Amino acid sequence: MLSALRQPKWIFATVFVIVLACLFIYLGFWQLDRHRSRIAANEVAAAQLSAPPVPLEQILADPEDSIEYRRVTVVGDWRVDQEVLIRSQVHLGQAGFHVITPYVFDGAAVLINRGWVPLTMDTTPVDPAPEHGQVQGWIQSSQERGWLGPEDGPGDLTVFSRVDIDRIQQQVSGDLVNFYLVLDVPDEGQLPAPIDLPELDDNGPHLAYAIQWFGFAAVGLVGFFFLARKRAGHGRKSSSATPSLES
Repeated sequence: MLSALRQPKWIFATVFVIVLACLFIYLGFWQLDRHRSRIAANEVAAAQLSAPPVPLEQILADPEDSIEYRRVTVVGDWRVDQEVLIRSQVHLGQAGFHVITPYVFDGAAVLINRGWVPLTMDTTPVDPAPEHGQVQGWIQSSQERGWLGPEDGPGDLTVFSRVDIDRIQQQVSGDLVNFYLVLDVPDEGQLPAPIDLPELDDNGPHLAYAIQWFGFAAVGLVGFFFLARKRAGHGRKSSSATPSLES
């Protein structure tokens, strides 16, 4: 069998298939690693959301290792005059905006996502005005622009593509902290509609992707083996069918 596969094109094909299979196996383990990371992140987020809220000042004074989804409380004043909207947000299948309002406390400020409103409510400040007093929410990281994401232009804007704290800071008075809050309020059928909690039982498609990559590697190796075996069989038949040149 091996003698029939010593031609350069078969040597090249063998090396190519082995390298490709190794790549697929590597991608499979990479997806498994992402699957484990997603599970761990969901467990951390669930623990953060289930923990009792703490004052925001405590988080700022003594930052924890992981603060995303940590519930906090804060007392201050809303700055509805500097409110902005985040476009392309969907609630119950309907397009609209998220309402982002600065909240000033102890000489600093934090952006707070007050909830979702429909496209018809595209003028800031959005009514009804938020009530004063202590608010509670969970922490979210600033959103960064992806490679192909829309870019928010210069100047003072009322509608943004994402909660980019550095960009919004350019038109907001007071020093913003480097994360924002999602308002944690009961759903009373009013607008802005509360933001749903994240689905922490969804571990993503990474395990399925890993199985696919391992399957591609197995199919490639097994298929090439049978193809090479068939080619070697043809080579033996051709050799046996060659007439002898002995006199």
